[in-house]
Amino acid sequence: MFREMRRKKQKLSKEECDRILYSGTSGVLALHGDGGYPYAVPISYVYDGEKLWFHSAKSGHKIDAVLKNAKASFCVIDQDQIVPEEYTTYFCSVIAFGRVRILDDDAEKRSAIEKLAVKYAPDAAAENLNKAIEREWKPLCMLEMEIEHLSGKQAIELI
Repeated sequence: MFREMRRKKQKLSKEECDRILYSGTSGVLALHGDGGYPYAVPISYVYDGEKLWFHSAKSGHKIDAVLKNAKASFCVIDQDQIVPEEYTTYFCSVIAFGRVRILDDDAEKRSAIEKLAVKYAPDAAAENLNKAIEREWKPLCMLEMEIEHLSGKQAIELI
């Protein structure tokens, strides 16, 4: 179902893909948008080794796209060093493929937003974290992407 990487020497291990997804701070979520056009949106996320979570408003292009077609990809760039004298970049990136669902269950939604909050504010007091979540709870939508395929690649020069 998913294509095998053509340049196998440049393929990242599952462990390296995990490292990039754990440490990254943003990526691009690609969905099936309006009129058959791809819709790719930069977004914050959190990863647990199997799934990705994203926050969203309850309505908009992203939600419409997810409701129309749950299939998605998510890309995180770990490195993109321009090397002008070689007319290239030394890159390292990961792409996850899977299906996105809107979390309707409040316990799942709460768990997901807590993971996201801890990632981006690891030193925040629990009281402050809870206040922030409560303040934003009503308009908050959480999305979960179950990963079906994970692929990472790096520039040949980095091997």
